[in-house]
Formats: sequence, C-alpha cells, structure tokens
Amino acid sequence: MSDLTSLVYENENMIYKIINKYTRYFDKDDLYQVAVMGLINAYKNYKEDKNTKFSSYAYFYITGEIKKYLRESNTLKVSKDSIKLNEVIEKTTSYLCQKLQREPSTKEIAMFLEIDEKTIVDAINSKVLVESLDEVDFNDNNLYNKISSVDNNYDSDILDLKIALENLSPEEFSIINERYVNERSQMETSKLLNMTQSMISRKEKDILRRLRTNLK
Repeated sequence: MSDLTSLVYENENMIYKIINKYTRYFDKDDLYQVAVMGLINAYKNYKEDKNTKFSSYAYFYITGEIKKYLRESNTLKVSKDSIKLNEVIEKTTSYLCQKLQREPSTKEIAMFLEIDEKTIVDAINSKVLVESLDEVDFNDNNLYNKISSVDNNYDSDILDLKIALENLSPEEFSIINERYVNERSQMETSKLLNMTQSMISRKEKDILRRLRTNLK
C-alpha cells in the first residue's frame, strides 16, 4: 500500500463526515475525489514541527476544496422561480404560525398553497444549501484561505490563530471546541455547559467576531 493510499485510508472517516453534508445535492464520488485532493494538498504542505494536529490541519484543506467545488459547480443554480417560491413559503409560514399557534409542517404549507410537498421541500433545501455556502465561519473559508496559502504568510497565520485561541477564556474555548471541533448543536452545547441556548448563540457570535478580527 502506497503512502498516499494509506493516507486516504487513515482519513476516510473524516472525509465522509465532511462530504456527507452535501451528497443529497452532489455526486458522492465526485465529492470524495475533491476531498482526497484537499487531503493530499494538506499532506504536501503540512509541517510536523508546527503545534497543529494533521487531522485538524487537513480538515480545513478538505473543507476548502469542497466549498470551492460547490461554488464553481454549475449544478448549484437557484432559479428566479425558486427565489419567488421561497418568498411565498416564508409569508405562508408566518401566516400559518399565527393561525395554528405553532410552526407549520411542509405538508401543511403545501396544502395551503396547493403545491406538491416535494416542490416545497426542494425549494427550502435549495435556499438552506446556498445560505450555508455563503456563511463565513470559524471552520471554513476565512481560516482555510489563510492556512492553505503556500506563501510566507503561512507561519504567521498559524501563529495568529494559536494566539487568538489561547486568548479565549476557558468558557469561550469550550464553546468553540464543542461547536466546531466536536460539531455539537447549540442546544447540545448549552446542555453540556449548563447554559441557555440563547447564551451560547450570543457568546458564539461574539467569539467568532473577535477571532475574525484577529485573523484579518
């Protein structure tokens, strides 16, 4: 077994964990190949003398390659009709929330609009996917673009990130660790850290804002 084959085999769980978020919309084999490219690039640029685990380092490379592929893919097109439909869905959802005193199901929305439920679900999913790709958070684009560069900024960027993380309070570090390393939801994190979900949300936004400022 070659070194690269072993590398891929050892990191397959992480690869599938990343690409499984998008297999509903994109071909799984294509996503896998893109992820492997990111893994190999991470392997080529990783420096063992840096105080960063390879798995953490590779995660950013793989995620960055996946996001780049998704953004450049011609399949990710949201039509004007879909945009208009989502506007109608939002208004209908708001109306039904008041009428039913709860969040309506997609079936109830479809029945009210007299539209096939699958059409409703597809429209909502397309919007959610595009919004998720447009988000810039701690794990993805900003940080990936920094650490994946091969110029002389690499050492400085890793150091900036390390310093920024070390300057977090134990509570703040726990929130970021649970949300973005252990990939827990805000609700799960709130229960684990004995806080309310709104507290987690507020603190998380503040932490990410400060981290982004420090990494500019």
